[in-house]
Amino acid sequence: MRDLCLAVSVVAVWGTNFVVIRIGLDHLPPLLFAALRFLLAALPGVFLLPRPAVPWRNLATYGILIGAGQFGLLFIAMRGQISPGLASLVIQIQVFFTIGLSIRLTGERVPGFQWAALALAATGIGVIALHVDATTTPLGLGLVILAALSWAGGNIASKRSGTRSMLPYVVWASLFSAPPLIALSFLLEGWDAIRDGILRADAATWAAVVWQSLGNTMFGYAVWGWLLSRHPAALITPMALLVPVFGMGASALWLGEPLPAWKIGAAGLVLSGLALGILYPRWQARRA
Repeated sequence: MRDLCLAVSVVAVWGTNFVVIRIGLDHLPPLLFAALRFLLAALPGVFLLPRPAVPWRNLATYGILIGAGQFGLLFIAMRGQISPGLASLVIQIQVFFTIGLSIRLTGERVPGFQWAALALAATGIGVIALHVDATTTPLGLGLVILAALSWAGGNIASKRSGTRSMLPYVVWASLFSAPPLIALSFLLEGWDAIRDGILRADAATWAAVVWQSLGNTMFGYAVWGWLLSRHPAALITPMALLVPVFGMGASALWLGEPLPAWKIGAAGLVLSGLALGILYPRWQARRA
Protein backbone atom coordinates (compact mmCIF):
# COMPACT_ATOMS: atom_id res chain seq x y z
CA MET A 1 0.00 0.00 0.00
CA ARG A 2 2.87 2.38 0.78
CA ASP A 3 4.47 1.81 -2.62
CA LEU A 4 1.12 2.09 -4.39
CA CYS A 5 0.52 5.45 -2.70
CA LEU A 6 4.00 6.60 -3.73
CA ALA A 7 3.37 5.61 -7.36
CA VAL A 8 0.05 7.46 -7.42
CA SER A 9 1.74 10.47 -5.80
CA VAL A 10 4.36 10.60 -8.55
CA VAL A 11 1.85 10.45 -11.42
CA ALA A 12 -0.30 13.00 -9.60
CA VAL A 13 2.69 15.36 -9.39
CA TRP A 14 3.53 14.79 -13.07
CA GLY A 15 -0.10 15.28 -14.13
CA THR A 16 -0.91 18.37 -12.07
CA ASN A 17 2.44 19.85 -13.11
CA PHE A 18 0.82 21.02 -16.35
CA VAL A 19 -1.34 23.39 -14.30
CA VAL A 20 1.78 24.56 -12.43
CA ILE A 21 3.48 25.24 -15.77
CA ARG A 22 0.54 27.37 -16.86
CA ILE A 23 0.76 29.42 -13.65
CA GLY A 24 4.47 30.08 -14.19
CA LEU A 25 3.85 31.17 -17.77
CA ASP A 26 1.57 33.98 -16.60
CA HIS A 27 4.68 36.09 -15.95
CA LEU A 28 7.78 34.36 -17.28
CA PRO A 29 8.60 33.94 -20.99
CA PRO A 30 8.47 30.21 -21.83
CA LEU A 31 12.13 29.69 -22.74
CA LEU A 32 13.30 31.61 -19.67
CA PHE A 33 10.93 29.57 -17.49
CA ALA A 34 12.33 26.32 -18.91
CA ALA A 35 15.90 27.56 -18.42
CA LEU A 36 15.24 28.41 -14.76
CA ARG A 37 13.70 24.98 -14.22
CA PHE A 38 16.81 23.15 -15.41
CA LEU A 39 19.22 25.62 -13.84
CA LEU A 40 17.65 24.97 -10.45
CA ALA A 41 17.67 21.21 -11.13
CA ALA A 42 21.40 21.30 -11.92
CA LEU A 43 22.48 23.64 -9.14
CA PRO A 44 23.25 22.72 -6.43
CA GLY A 45 22.40 19.11 -7.39
CA VAL A 46 25.66 18.48 -9.23
CA PHE A 47 27.56 19.24 -6.02
CA LEU A 48 25.44 16.79 -4.00
CA LEU A 49 25.12 13.82 -6.36
CA PRO A 50 27.96 11.89 -8.01
CA ARG A 51 28.22 12.09 -11.79
CA PRO A 52 26.77 8.92 -13.34
CA ALA A 53 29.25 6.69 -15.13
CA VAL A 54 28.09 7.62 -18.64
CA PRO A 55 29.86 9.55 -21.43
CA TRP A 56 29.53 13.34 -21.45
CA ARG A 57 28.15 13.10 -25.00
CA ASN A 58 25.25 11.00 -23.77
CA LEU A 59 24.48 13.46 -20.97
CA ALA A 60 24.58 16.34 -23.46
CA THR A 61 22.29 14.54 -25.91
CA TYR A 62 19.73 13.80 -23.22
CA GLY A 63 19.97 17.27 -21.71
CA ILE A 64 19.45 19.08 -25.01
CA LEU A 65 16.62 16.83 -26.20
CA ILE A 66 14.71 17.00 -22.92
CA GLY A 67 15.54 20.63 -22.12
CA ALA A 68 15.44 22.64 -25.34
CA GLY A 69 13.44 19.98 -27.19
CA GLN A 70 10.74 18.62 -24.92
CA PHE A 71 10.24 21.37 -22.35
CA GLY A 72 11.26 24.32 -24.50
CA LEU A 73 8.67 23.42 -27.14
CA LEU A 74 6.07 22.39 -24.55
CA PHE A 75 6.35 25.68 -22.63
CA ILE A 76 6.06 27.71 -25.85
CA ALA A 77 2.94 25.77 -26.83
CA MET A 78 1.35 26.13 -23.40
CA ARG A 79 1.58 29.91 -23.50
CA GLY A 80 -1.74 30.40 -25.23
CA GLN A 81 -1.45 27.72 -27.93
CA ILE A 82 -2.86 24.65 -26.13
CA SER A 83 -4.71 24.03 -22.88
CA PRO A 84 -2.86 22.28 -20.02
CA GLY A 85 -5.23 19.32 -19.99
CA LEU A 86 -4.83 18.56 -23.68
CA ALA A 87 -1.06 19.13 -23.48
CA SER A 88 -0.83 16.48 -20.73
CA LEU A 89 -2.69 14.08 -23.02
CA VAL A 90 -1.07 14.75 -26.41
CA ILE A 91 2.51 14.57 -25.13
CA GLN A 92 1.93 10.97 -24.03
CA ILE A 93 2.28 9.88 -27.66
CA GLN A 94 6.00 9.93 -26.86
CA VAL A 95 5.37 6.26 -26.06
CA PHE A 96 4.80 5.51 -29.75
CA PHE A 97 7.68 7.72 -30.87
CA THR A 98 9.95 5.89 -28.43
CA ILE A 99 8.82 2.50 -29.73
CA GLY A 100 9.21 3.68 -33.33
CA LEU A 101 12.71 5.03 -32.80
CA SER A 102 13.74 1.88 -30.96
CA ILE A 103 12.43 -0.33 -33.76
CA ARG A 104 14.09 1.88 -36.37
CA LEU A 105 17.45 1.60 -34.63
CA THR A 106 17.23 -2.16 -34.03
CA GLY A 107 15.58 -3.13 -37.33
CA GLU A 108 12.74 -4.98 -35.63
CA ARG A 109 9.33 -5.32 -37.24
CA VAL A 110 6.31 -3.52 -35.79
CA PRO A 111 3.88 -6.10 -34.34
CA GLY A 112 0.21 -5.89 -35.24
CA PHE A 113 -1.00 -4.79 -31.82
CA GLN A 114 1.34 -1.77 -31.97
CA TRP A 115 -0.22 -0.67 -35.24
CA ALA A 116 -3.67 -1.01 -33.67
CA ALA A 117 -2.53 0.96 -30.60
CA LEU A 118 -1.05 3.67 -32.80
CA ALA A 119 -4.26 3.88 -34.86
CA LEU A 120 -6.35 4.40 -31.72
CA ALA A 121 -4.06 7.15 -30.41
CA ALA A 122 -3.78 8.81 -33.83
CA THR A 123 -7.57 8.86 -34.10
CA GLY A 124 -7.73 10.63 -30.74
CA ILE A 125 -5.19 13.22 -31.91
CA GLY A 126 -7.24 13.63 -35.09
CA VAL A 127 -10.34 14.39 -33.00
CA ILE A 128 -8.37 17.09 -31.18
CA ALA A 129 -7.14 18.51 -34.50
CA LEU A 130 -10.75 18.79 -35.72
CA HIS A 131 -11.67 20.89 -32.68
CA VAL A 132 -8.89 23.48 -32.66
CA ASP A 133 -10.04 26.86 -31.39
CA ALA A 134 -8.71 29.84 -29.47
CA THR A 135 -7.46 27.63 -26.63
CA THR A 136 -5.89 24.89 -28.78
CA THR A 137 -4.39 25.93 -32.09
CA PRO A 138 -2.78 23.83 -34.87
CA LEU A 139 0.56 25.42 -33.92
CA GLY A 140 0.15 24.40 -30.29
CA LEU A 141 -0.79 20.85 -31.24
CA GLY A 142 2.19 20.60 -33.59
CA LEU A 143 4.62 21.96 -30.99
CA VAL A 144 3.47 19.42 -28.38
CA ILE A 145 3.84 16.59 -30.91
CA LEU A 146 7.42 17.78 -31.61
CA ALA A 147 7.99 17.96 -27.84
CA ALA A 148 6.83 14.34 -27.59
CA LEU A 149 9.29 13.38 -30.35
CA SER A 150 12.11 15.10 -28.43
CA TRP A 151 11.06 13.26 -25.28
CA ALA A 152 11.26 9.98 -27.20
CA GLY A 153 14.78 10.86 -28.36
CA GLY A 154 15.72 11.55 -24.76
CA ASN A 155 14.29 8.16 -23.75
CA ILE A 156 16.52 6.45 -26.31
CA ALA A 157 19.55 8.38 -25.04
CA SER A 158 18.86 7.42 -21.42
CA LYS A 159 18.31 3.79 -22.42
CA ARG A 160 21.64 3.72 -24.26
CA SER A 161 23.39 5.20 -21.23
CA GLY A 162 22.73 1.99 -19.32
CA THR A 163 22.34 3.86 -16.04
CA ARG A 164 19.79 2.88 -13.41
CA SER A 165 20.40 5.96 -11.24
CA MET A 166 18.00 8.30 -12.98
CA LEU A 167 18.10 11.15 -10.46
CA PRO A 168 21.86 11.84 -10.79
CA TYR A 169 21.54 11.29 -14.53
CA VAL A 170 18.79 13.90 -14.87
CA VAL A 171 20.54 16.38 -12.57
CA TRP A 172 23.87 16.20 -14.43
CA ALA A 173 22.17 16.25 -17.83
CA SER A 174 20.44 19.48 -16.76
CA LEU A 175 23.84 21.17 -17.05
CA PHE A 176 23.37 20.83 -20.81
CA SER A 177 19.68 21.80 -20.78
CA ALA A 178 19.97 25.26 -19.24
CA PRO A 179 22.63 26.93 -21.49
CA PRO A 180 20.85 26.45 -24.85
CA LEU A 181 17.56 27.52 -23.29
CA ILE A 182 19.17 30.68 -21.88
CA ALA A 183 20.76 31.44 -25.27
CA LEU A 184 17.46 30.86 -27.10
CA SER A 185 15.63 33.04 -24.57
CA PHE A 186 17.99 35.96 -25.22
CA LEU A 187 17.84 35.38 -28.98
CA LEU A 188 14.09 34.85 -29.43
CA GLU A 189 12.48 36.50 -26.39
CA GLY A 190 14.94 39.35 -25.85
CA TRP A 191 16.37 41.05 -22.80
CA ASP A 192 13.33 43.29 -22.30
CA ALA A 193 10.95 40.32 -22.02
CA ILE A 194 13.38 38.54 -19.69
CA ARG A 195 13.75 41.57 -17.43
CA ASP A 196 10.03 42.32 -17.37
CA GLY A 197 9.19 38.68 -16.64
CA ILE A 198 11.55 38.51 -13.68
CA LEU A 199 10.33 41.84 -12.31
CA ARG A 200 6.65 40.89 -12.64
CA ALA A 201 7.10 37.39 -11.21
CA ASP A 202 5.25 36.94 -7.93
CA ALA A 203 5.46 34.29 -5.22
CA ALA A 204 3.27 31.88 -7.19
CA THR A 205 5.59 32.19 -10.21
CA TRP A 206 8.72 31.38 -8.22
CA ALA A 207 6.89 28.56 -6.45
CA ALA A 208 6.12 27.14 -9.90
CA VAL A 209 9.82 27.30 -10.84
CA VAL A 210 10.84 25.57 -7.59
CA TRP A 211 8.13 22.93 -8.02
CA GLN A 212 9.40 22.16 -11.52
CA SER A 213 12.81 21.27 -10.12
CA LEU A 214 12.09 19.83 -6.68
CA GLY A 215 8.68 18.25 -7.09
CA ASN A 216 8.60 17.25 -10.74
CA THR A 217 12.29 16.32 -11.14
CA MET A 218 13.81 15.49 -7.76
CA PHE A 219 10.81 13.81 -6.12
CA GLY A 220 9.32 12.37 -9.30
CA TYR A 221 12.41 10.77 -10.80
CA ALA A 222 13.89 9.68 -7.47
CA VAL A 223 10.73 7.90 -6.29
CA TRP A 224 9.92 6.46 -9.73
CA GLY A 225 13.43 5.03 -10.03
CA TRP A 226 13.20 3.62 -6.50
CA LEU A 227 9.89 1.93 -7.29
CA LEU A 228 11.29 0.43 -10.50
CA SER A 229 14.19 -0.99 -8.49
CA ARG A 230 11.77 -2.73 -6.07
CA HIS A 231 9.04 -3.94 -8.40
CA PRO A 232 8.71 -5.38 -11.92
CA ALA A 233 8.55 -2.70 -14.62
CA ALA A 234 5.33 -4.31 -15.88
CA LEU A 235 3.71 -3.40 -12.57
CA ILE A 236 4.97 0.19 -12.35
CA THR A 237 5.05 1.64 -15.89
CA PRO A 238 1.28 1.30 -16.59
CA MET A 239 0.68 3.74 -13.72
CA ALA A 240 1.95 6.49 -16.05
CA LEU A 241 -1.37 6.18 -17.91
CA LEU A 242 -2.86 8.20 -15.04
CA VAL A 243 -0.75 11.28 -15.85
CA PRO A 244 -3.22 12.78 -18.39
CA VAL A 245 -6.11 11.83 -16.10
CA PHE A 246 -4.62 13.99 -13.35
CA GLY A 247 -3.61 16.62 -15.91
CA MET A 248 -7.06 17.05 -17.42
CA GLY A 249 -8.79 16.80 -14.04
CA ALA A 250 -6.53 19.39 -12.42
CA SER A 251 -6.88 21.78 -15.37
CA ALA A 252 -10.67 21.49 -15.23
CA LEU A 253 -10.76 21.95 -11.45
CA TRP A 254 -8.24 24.78 -11.01
CA LEU A 255 -8.26 26.58 -14.35
CA GLY A 256 -11.83 25.92 -15.43
CA GLU A 257 -10.81 24.09 -18.62
CA PRO A 258 -14.03 22.73 -20.16
CA LEU A 259 -14.36 18.98 -20.75
CA PRO A 260 -16.86 18.60 -23.62
CA ALA A 261 -17.78 15.19 -24.99
CA TRP A 262 -15.29 15.39 -27.87
CA LYS A 263 -12.41 16.00 -25.46
CA ILE A 264 -13.41 13.06 -23.26
CA GLY A 265 -13.73 10.90 -26.38
CA ALA A 266 -10.30 11.96 -27.66
CA ALA A 267 -8.78 11.20 -24.26
CA GLY A 268 -10.42 7.80 -24.27
CA LEU A 269 -8.98 6.98 -27.71
CA VAL A 270 -5.46 8.12 -26.84
CA LEU A 271 -5.46 6.35 -23.47
CA SER A 272 -6.89 3.18 -25.06
CA GLY A 273 -4.03 3.21 -27.57
CA LEU A 274 -1.48 3.75 -24.81
CA ALA A 275 -3.02 1.00 -22.68
CA LEU A 276 -3.04 -1.46 -25.59
CA GLY A 277 0.59 -0.70 -26.46
CA ILE A 278 1.80 -1.03 -22.87
CA LEU A 279 -0.42 -3.74 -21.41
CA TYR A 280 -1.04 -6.17 -24.31
CA PRO A 281 2.51 -7.63 -24.46
CA ARG A 282 2.47 -8.06 -20.68
CA TRP A 283 -0.88 -9.85 -20.93
CA GLN A 284 0.55 -12.13 -23.63
CA ALA A 285 3.59 -12.90 -21.50
CA ARG A 286 1.38 -13.75 -18.53
CA ARG A 287 -0.73 -16.11 -20.65
CA ALA A 288 2.40 -17.80 -21.94
